[in-house]
Order: sequence, then structure tokens, then C-alpha cells
Amino acid sequence: MRKLTHTLLGTLLLFISIMTIQSCEPAQLPQDPDEPQGIQSFEVYTAPREALDLEVCDTVYVPIYSDIYTTTIHHRFNLTATLSIRNTSLDHAMYIDHIDYYDSHGELVREYVDSMLILRPMSSIEFVIEEDDTAGGTGANFIVDWCAESTHVYPVLQGVMISTHGQQGISFITDGVSIKRR
Repeated sequence: MRKLTHTLLGTLLLFISIMTIQSCEPAQLPQDPDEPQGIQSFEVYTAPREALDLEVCDTVYVPIYSDIYTTTIHHRFNLTATLSIRNTSLDHAMYIDHIDYYDSHGELVREYVDSMLILRPMSSIEFVIEEDDTAGGTGANFIVDWCAESTHVYPVLQGVMISTHGQQGISFITDGVSIKRR
């Protein structure tokens, strides 16, 4: 009986150890190869744009760094960059028309939106430029066109850059700048 108890106890401890180790592994989200990297699900506005009573529209420039210089002009540090768009309104949705990603030379690298997106009150959406995607370079940027039915919508648009190599890590943010409010 004592031998059986020790065997069961040993098996139970082994099981708990395996479960603990497996629970420490990061979750892997499934990737759709046809979907732009980093975009999560969102709501698409399907009615005619004319049906909206838009009070404000804005074009925002958000600087993004897919890599930065470190010790010399010839040595770069790659970064994962995230465009974060947050609707800070408690009451009003915002509508996103275009999100375009440009490189350091002003050339369009990628278009992210082909239908108007709805960003409900207090919701957010993110777009990720992965660390190994250096197409944008150090002067990359996003241009975001958004509209709202109220002038009381003040979204927050930021770039979040982060990376680690060995024991060195770096992270910083950039703020979007309105370049064409109408």
C-alpha cells in the first residue's frame, strides 16, 4: 500500500510539473497568411458614406521606426513597431478611412484598410510591423484618415516601438500629429 501511495504521489507530482511548465509557454495566435500582420478583427462600415453625418475628419501622421541606428550609421537595431489607434470618446464612434504605411523615402509600402472601419467608443485597434520587416526604415510613418459624427472625438494615435537583444532592450513611443483637420 505504501509503495502504491508513493507511486501515485510521484505520478501526480510529475503531472503537476509538466502542466506548470506547459502553462509558462507563450500562447501562439493563429495567423491568416492573407491578413496584414498584426491586425485583429474589427467592424467594417458597409452603408454608404453619405449616410453618416460626419462633423470632423482628420489626417494624422504617426512616425514609426522599424529600426534605429546604434553605434554607427552602419549598425542598426531592428524594432517591432505597433500603430495604436484608441477612440477615447465615451459616446461616439470613429470611422477609419485609410491607414497607409510609408518608408523613409515617402514611398507607399503597404495599405492596411480597404473598407471603412468602425471604432466604437473606448475601443482600440493595433497594426504591427514585425521586427524583421525593415521595409520602412528609420523614417517610416503611418498616415491615418479618420472621421466622426461629433467634434468631441479626440482619438489617441501612437507608435510603440520595442525590441530586446541579449540583455539590451529598448522601447519608446511616438505621438501622432494632425496634418489636415477638416
